[in-house]
Amino acid sequence: MRILAASDLHSDKNASIKLAEKAKKNKADLVLLGGDIVEWGGNIEGIIGPFKKANIPVMMVHGNHDTISDIDFLSQQYGKEVYNLHSYYREFEDFVIFGVGGTEFTPFSLSEKETSEMLKKNFKKFKNKKKILLTHEPPFNTKIDNIGWGHVGSKSLREFILNYKPDMVLTGHIHETFGLTDYLGKTKIFNSGKKGIIIDL
Repeated sequence: MRILAASDLHSDKNASIKLAEKAKKNKADLVLLGGDIVEWGGNIEGIIGPFKKANIPVMMVHGNHDTISDIDFLSQQYGKEVYNLHSYYREFEDFVIFGVGGTEFTPFSLSEKETSEMLKKNFKKFKNKKKILLTHEPPFNTKIDNIGWGHVGSKSLREFILNYKPDMVLTGHIHETFGLTDYLGKTKIFNSGKKGIIIDL
């Protein structure tokens, strides 16, 4: 399967159009959006439409500029094949995609403890499949969460990755590191960013 991963659109419809074109050109089977899809008070209309028009399923989580309710509204508005993945997972033949939205530092977040417990519970169900984690906030102390004067990612997410070893983490949030990749152990971490990246699974 081929996926297009992106994040931090912040209600930019032109970015959605370009991403949908990129997904279609590269024959992506699935789009994963890692939060901040819409901006506080921004226009929700049309942000998912280009992907729907291209007939490519979308899975997404909220960030710190949008809410769980925003993502629920988008999934309900566009119906079939548009999913809010926060606190859920989608199982495929060879892999499972888990979703965790929000950040520790916003009013829409899970606590660090709640995040870890939710992930642990779901990970135990799929011991023999490749595991992909879609988040908004990156793990602490990587290239991905470094904003120049320090690291601002999630410490519990870092601990979880080191202990449970997902195969891949797709994140966003830190605009300064869009497009960068890093590793924690054998787990590859992508900051997909607004322009998006193509990944073959």
